[in-house]
Amino acid sequence: MTARTHTTHAVTLRWQRLAVTLLAALACLILWPLPGRAQAAAALPDFTELVDRVGPSVVNIRTTEKVRPGQMPGPQMDEEMQEFFRRFFGIPLPGPRQDPRRGPRQAPEEEQPRGLGSGFVLSADGYIMTNAHVVDGADEVYVTLADKREFKAKIVGADKRTDVAVVKIDASGLQPVRIGDVGKLKVGEWVVAIGSPFGLENTVTAGIVSAKARETGDYLPFIQTDVAINPGNSGGPLLNMRGEVVGINSQIYSRSGGFMGISFAIPIDEAMRVAEQLRTTGRVIRGRIGVQIDQVTREVAESIGLGKAMGALVRSVEEGGPAARAGMEPGDIITRFDGKAIEKASDLPRIVGNTKPGSKVEVQVFRRGATRNMHVTVAEFEPERSARAAPTEPRPSGPSAGVAGSLGLVVSDLTPAQQRELNVRGGVRVEAAEGPAARAGLREGDVILAVANTEVKDARQFEQLLSRMDRTKPFNVLFRRGEWAQYAVIRPR
Repeated sequence: MTARTHTTHAVTLRWQRLAVTLLAALACLILWPLPGRAQAAAALPDFTELVDRVGPSVVNIRTTEKVRPGQMPGPQMDEEMQEFFRRFFGIPLPGPRQDPRRGPRQAPEEEQPRGLGSGFVLSADGYIMTNAHVVDGADEVYVTLADKREFKAKIVGADKRTDVAVVKIDASGLQPVRIGDVGKLKVGEWVVAIGSPFGLENTVTAGIVSAKARETGDYLPFIQTDVAINPGNSGGPLLNMRGEVVGINSQIYSRSGGFMGISFAIPIDEAMRVAEQLRTTGRVIRGRIGVQIDQVTREVAESIGLGKAMGALVRSVEEGGPAARAGMEPGDIITRFDGKAIEKASDLPRIVGNTKPGSKVEVQVFRRGATRNMHVTVAEFEPERSARAAPTEPRPSGPSAGVAGSLGLVVSDLTPAQQRELNVRGGVRVEAAEGPAARAGLREGDVILAVANTEVKDARQFEQLLSRMDRTKPFNVLFRRGEWAQYAVIRPR
């Protein structure tokens, strides 16, 4: 071998060793967990300890109803018709044949499965919380514990408005759940659901809190999550990572009937307030003041001088009710109740409902450009009255012209009888609405009570008010439709 060949061979060996070293180093970099990767892996939650601890507190609930053999929905055939089908068509319809000489016999009732749900233990002596819709209409309720023991349960109470129910089983030494603080729950936080979807007991699903205070009902701001919830999960607990119950899984948003990534839970603080009343009295006592309300839109708020869209617009005041006795009127906007701000209309039913009947509270209302305070004595909640139709008796005065006519309005005075029927001191009835008035939403039969925060007494004064308006700017009109009051914004051009 020449010197040149030996030198070339040595160089080649050095390059091969260097290449092997570089490949080994690269492999170490790829396989060795970087600090960021280690932190990401450590951040992934482990639910095993939580499930072991809370699992024994979650129960399966099944309900049954009693039916008679052969009982079917819809019209039933009489005996002669059943016999006709047996003889001529050979169809053996269900139900035993009766001896006409002995008279009809009633078949014994049988229990038929009705529904499945979930629940969780509130106390060691057998009180269990679930959804009201899980036990609604059931003749019998059965609770199966995590250790497979089954008990017949008694419904202590159910509240359909909040969808909360409490049942009781004859057991002791049960493991109750721990109640969490909903106020500390954060959007994006991990949460876990345990329940019996489709009857599959002790199923665990996990996700995050998608939103808080989601408005889907009159009395409850729901917790929205992306935890997989399906039929059978209803009534089961929603848990934080400390194993504390923060909600009751209650509803899903779905176009198919199955999970689509949006589910709702009742906040546990609201549910516990209801449960305490159910355990004490078997029902929920709520306050009421006798008003029907609606949202305040930004456009209306600006037009009446409220500044921003807030409060609850009073559309109707129950005659002789607490609000009426305090001097409240349709068109008022309730901005504070018992010292609590009413940011949106849905705040009012919850605050009033949680107020003890008999309490005298201060209410702040915005009326025709000014704020005033009044005192209302809260009554106990009862079913609302049905709205009455607007009066249809003949109107004494003829149609209006002038400015009202240019807005597409034809109005007439109210008779004293109509004023008494509507419980108003004045106003004008809309006989026809076209053009700007119709575009604002006014129609025949409406009763205009105020224009630009000024009370309307009769058709003559109504025309005078309109004549003083700036015809280039929109203005608000408070009107009554049946027993409902609301605002409209008329744009002259």
